Amino acid sequence: MSTASDRIDSIANHLTITGAAKAPRSPDDVVIVAAYRTPLCKAGKGAFKETHPEYLLSVALKSIREKTGIDPALVQDIQVGNVCMPGAGVTTSRMAALYAGYPESVALAAVNRQCSSGLATCANIASAIKAGYIDVGIGSGVESMSMYYSPTPQMDIDQEILAYGPSAEVLTPMGITSENVAREFGISRDEQDKFALRSHTLAAKAQKEGLFDEEIIPVTLRNGTVVSRDDGIRPTTAEGLAKLKPAFSKDGSTTAGNASQVTDGAAAVLLMRRSIAEMLGLPVLARWLGYTAVGVPARIMGIGPEKAIPQVLRQVGLKTDDIDIYEINEAFASQCVYVQQKLGIPIDKINPKGGSISYGHPMGATGSRQIATLLPELRRQKKRFGIVSMCVGIGQGVAAVIENEVL
Repeated sequence: MSTASDRIDSIANHLTITGAAKAPRSPDDVVIVAAYRTPLCKAGKGAFKETHPEYLLSVALKSIREKTGIDPALVQDIQVGNVCMPGAGVTTSRMAALYAGYPESVALAAVNRQCSSGLATCANIASAIKAGYIDVGIGSGVESMSMYYSPTPQMDIDQEILAYGPSAEVLTPMGITSENVAREFGISRDEQDKFALRSHTLAAKAQKEGLFDEEIIPVTLRNGTVVSRDDGIRPTTAEGLAKLKPAFSKDGSTTAGNASQVTDGAAAVLLMRRSIAEMLGLPVLARWLGYTAVGVPARIMGIGPEKAIPQVLRQVGLKTDDIDIYEINEAFASQCVYVQQKLGIPIDKINPKGGSISYGHPMGATGSRQIATLLPELRRQKKRFGIVSMCVGIGQGVAAVIENEVL
């Protein structure tokens, strides 16, 4: 006899399969025309430590306008991901859009889906285009963790809700969720450090070879200094990682070397209907195929991509092996190792230029940043399908599938 859970899964599978990946190109396709990011800089220590997030966002938004030559009045909606600022930074984000040259006719919203906020904005814009509400929009994100980050925000919570187990677990510190994943699924310190070393090594190599140059927009600071490189990337050795002490628990395995960096940065992605891109003579870089967000237990939130990736693959009619590059946010090495092992993803398909462990995780911007990182790599490798995915601090997993059209 089937359980309620079985029936829900069956219905969900039936309803979400669209076969979008195998559908022929259509004038109504949602396509990506441009994706850029600022450099990522270490919070409190790096080049952006005194730079306001609205200025970083304005640079990212301005780059879209200037690089594509699009009339900014054609943009109908801008959505901005942000986690740390009050109100998700909606007021200053609106100010940034106007400062970046977008007219008052362009609408704007701020989105906080925690670490997936920058991807959620792109999904929201894609959905609005697909539904026929708009034709052109920008999904973006920004974070100044120098100015606004607080690992333990003070909240006054209803005591009865706080006493309810699953609700209380939403407040589990992120470092402890990493330790929970490592402990519950047997992810060793050695496995975590090996994954982290790979990230650090790949990022340093990519930076040296100029592989980030295409996606990065230099930022000219108010004092005239030009920042054009990620400043969190540093030489790392296995011996150095092994010497680091656990950061969140005395007997833990999560360290400063195998966890994501606290970071400042911004990114923006221009999406539109294919017919509009063709009419404007803009190059289509990629097709947006699908997106999903799922819930998982907050205390082991790191498993989120393992649940979201299979669901979005079912949605678009692809299998794990069909994906050429996985951009999986490196919140912690523990959860990345778990996802890689559980889904059987070849390690060389995951974050070929490193990830948040090596160059940072500006929470509200990361999802948009991952798209800006993924697209040039798909083109460089002449590959077709990519996934952007991440775990989410309140207990979720998110994933999107993108098809490269510049082979």
